Amino acid sequence: MTKKIATRDAYGAALVELGGKNPAVVVLDADLSKSTKTYDFGQKYPRRFFNMGIAEQNLMGTAAGLAAAGKIAFASTFAVFGTGRVYDQIRNSIAYPQLNVKIGATHAGLTVGEDGASHQMLEDIALMRCLPNMTVFVPADGVETRAAVLAAAEMDGPVYIRMGRSEVPVLHNEASFNFVPGKAVILREGKDAAIVACGIMVSAALEAAETLAGQGVDVLVLDMHTIKPLDVEALVAAALATGAVVTAEEHSINGGLGGAVAEALVENYPVPMRRVGVRDTFGESGKPQALLEKYGLTVGDLVSAVQEVLQRKVK
Repeated sequence: MTKKIATRDAYGAALVELGGKNPAVVVLDADLSKSTKTYDFGQKYPRRFFNMGIAEQNLMGTAAGLAAAGKIAFASTFAVFGTGRVYDQIRNSIAYPQLNVKIGATHAGLTVGEDGASHQMLEDIALMRCLPNMTVFVPADGVETRAAVLAAAEMDGPVYIRMGRSEVPVLHNEASFNFVPGKAVILREGKDAAIVACGIMVSAALEAAETLAGQGVDVLVLDMHTIKPLDVEALVAAALATGAVVTAEEHSINGGLGGAVAEALVENYPVPMRRVGVRDTFGESGKPQALLEKYGLTVGDLVSAVQEVLQRKVK
């Protein structure tokens, strides 16, 4: 059986690891530390942990101040609070002055589940990737999350790390995995179509590729863990190799991975394309898997999307 771990759990463990390596690292939370998994860092390094209470704007402002004083500040809360509620503070106090704040946003997407539309953040990638100076990571599993956290701490400037609530399959081998910011990972080679995915949809993309292989369709799978800066070189190479692209994300198709890929391809190498994601709507309360099915984010939906773009390929 494939091992599963929530990316938020990997985030918490990575912060503790990082805290032991770098005394400049500080962690801030907004009264959600047991959910965002920053609690363990607070227990181990209490003098470097700050619970700001339910005051997210103050969370970001304080993180900016600590960064301006030379600290590497990880500011954590749910994605809906860590981008929407605090957009002005991120824009003017973090991104504009290029401060060394790393935003660890958990509970993103539909798989927050029963918390419903008010907490199912589907617009955060769009908000963060349009900000100058902001790097955006959307790791696919626990191994990639740990690597993204460690990489973020080494980078100079703001970083947004998007994570989920539910457990997801471990796809990468921690001993051999090489995470390079801005460089996508080819998980499967193929010549008929390419699926470009991020977050929880990477494992779904691999399953869809297996299903399509049984139908004689050879699918390339690209793990686009960095949405900004986007790996345009790898993306164009995939489009050249296959002639058809499907994107997959647990996010609105407007402004997220699908939008970023469409922008890059239309300027560099246009091919038939289909975006799989939430289609310009809010979510609702429900079980995570039921929500993924209702909103069209399943393996079957990816298979159908690939079949559709194959019909539009230039013969």
